[in-house]
Amino acid sequence: MNDIRRHAFSHARRLACLLGLALAAWQAQAGAAWVPERPIHLIAPSPPGGGTDAVSRLLAAKLGDQAKWQVVVDTKPGAGNNIGLEFGAKSAPDGYTAVLGETSNLTVNQFLYKKLNFDPVKDLAPVALVGTGVSVLVVNANSPYDSLAALLEGARKKQLAYASSGNGTVGHLVAENLRVTTGAQLLHVPYKGGGPAMTDMLGGQVDFYISSLVSALPLIKDRKLRALAVTSGARDPSLPDVPTFIESGFKGFEYYTLYGVVVPAKRRRTSCAR
Repeated sequence: MNDIRRHAFSHARRLACLLGLALAAWQAQAGAAWVPERPIHLIAPSPPGGGTDAVSRLLAAKLGDQAKWQVVVDTKPGAGNNIGLEFGAKSAPDGYTAVLGETSNLTVNQFLYKKLNFDPVKDLAPVALVGTGVSVLVVNANSPYDSLAALLEGARKKQLAYASSGNGTVGHLVAENLRVTTGAQLLHVPYKGGGPAMTDMLGGQVDFYISSLVSALPLIKDRKLRALAVTSGARDPSLPDVPTFIESGFKGFEYYTLYGVVVPAKRRRTSCAR
């Protein structure tokens, strides 16, 4: 959460410059600033309520504050985020469409799905890294498990179901690594995004969920969820009492979600001062 906010807040001016140059460089003469004449659409390829949606809205708000642009978040979920990314990849490179990509939809999906209607490498061009996101393993506030060790002990006695925001997401990969490493009886229940997964987590339909911290933190603070471990290398400042997976005995369990802006690919030779 803090990493995302720090990147989005402190680099908003540079990101605004990069977006203006990369999205519509052909519209401006060399060295001239591009001023959009209508709203820019930032595609959020996942359902509302998850980390990608939250970061999209945070970014749109900061670009509005810093660059004075009107940035509209368009939610286009489905097919593991592929619908939103395909829409972005096939949009006109006119400076008015960008997509918030992240680790699973830009990196993992091309190996997870047999066929994509776009090439994430050739059809999308990276503009800027927005930030890095930590994940957190949470259980319902009424759960009998108060530590990662207790959760895994429970999973040795009976099968426990865990939610993910979709196949191939960071939360899914972390949980599967945990299952393989420990031999715990864990059943994967994939959802169509972080929002639906969180709804069932709160409703008690699943035993745990490895969520983005940015979406889980308010619910943890409100004591609706209990945090058992974070995926960062060190404890997150927003949850100083919650141990890392590494502290909990899982060496090498350090995972982050990278969030970045991508646009319809085209040739561009521009630069921005840092």
